[in-house]
Amino acid sequence: MITALFGAVESGVIYAIMALGVYLSFRILDFPDLTVDGSFVTGAAIAAIMIVNGQNPFLATFVAVIAGFLAGCVTGLLHTKGKINPLLSGILMMIALYSINLRIMGRSNVPLLNEESFFTKIEGVWASMGLDNLFNSIGSAIGLGESLPATWSVLFSMIILTIIIKILTDMFLKTQVGLALRATGDNKRMIRSFSANTDQLTILGLGLSNALVALSGALIAQYGSFADVGMGIGMIIIGLASVIIGEAIFGTRTIAVTTFAVIGGAVIYRIVVTLALRVDFLETGDMKLITATIVVLSLIVPKMVDAQKEKSRKRKRQSERLQEATAKGEEEYAATKSDSQSI
Repeated sequence: MITALFGAVESGVIYAIMALGVYLSFRILDFPDLTVDGSFVTGAAIAAIMIVNGQNPFLATFVAVIAGFLAGCVTGLLHTKGKINPLLSGILMMIALYSINLRIMGRSNVPLLNEESFFTKIEGVWASMGLDNLFNSIGSAIGLGESLPATWSVLFSMIILTIIIKILTDMFLKTQVGLALRATGDNKRMIRSFSANTDQLTILGLGLSNALVALSGALIAQYGSFADVGMGIGMIIIGLASVIIGEAIFGTRTIAVTTFAVIGGAVIYRIVVTLALRVDFLETGDMKLITATIVVLSLIVPKMVDAQKEKSRKRKRQSERLQEATAKGEEEYAATKSDSQSI
């Protein structure tokens, strides 16, 4: 059980990068970008095929990010220059990427079982610094050393990488370009009145979004030691689930809080799925159903809670008004009685 939860947190931190990409397109740009299901696999496919051909895993991961950025830009061009509906633009690019990904891999699945990956490189760095033993010692000290896989360094490294990406995202969204990007998602007509090029901003935003998605795909492929042409199916739902769960639990007061919420939502989502799959009547094939159920609950429950709170506030206001009216009536009655007595 503990091992499963550890793995859920580990993979959740990697998927959080993808969730940040979905947050940029859906929340910041208000663009329903379904390219995610394709660009996630593109990142995985490029990283896998380059590693199999002897390329450095860091270089392979970087090239995957560039490919994801270009895929997002093409979606943006289809919408802004081709005047195609946003939803349809994403669907068209997602379909096109399926064939492109097959071309890249040459087959439907590329195993990486005996290949050097991003994570083996990272583990080697920590080992050379003598920190891998430190991580395992910490696990043993809290009584988890024998229950957990010896991948503390992987988790620690991914937490650092995800936090760095979060901070960079926060900083970017506070720049002039980032503010213009946010304004484009809120009100295109308004930002156009300030002579901003909303087409370029949309293309840039979608490019950055899919770059993060492709990075997550590349890391997941190396983490799971395989890339599969179907591994991106439903990825947009997982990203949305992470965003919705995070926003519902942690709130959206500021950009920094919201991006943290997205990361937290991704980790919580993976933990919930892991726990759900341990229920006897659920199987691995039910994962998509579990995901859909989580998203539905994440959308409905907060609204039900808000509606209940609003009813409570209305009842409280009505009660206060009734008390005020009663008190005012008593005062008027007392004043009238006093006047009649004086007469």
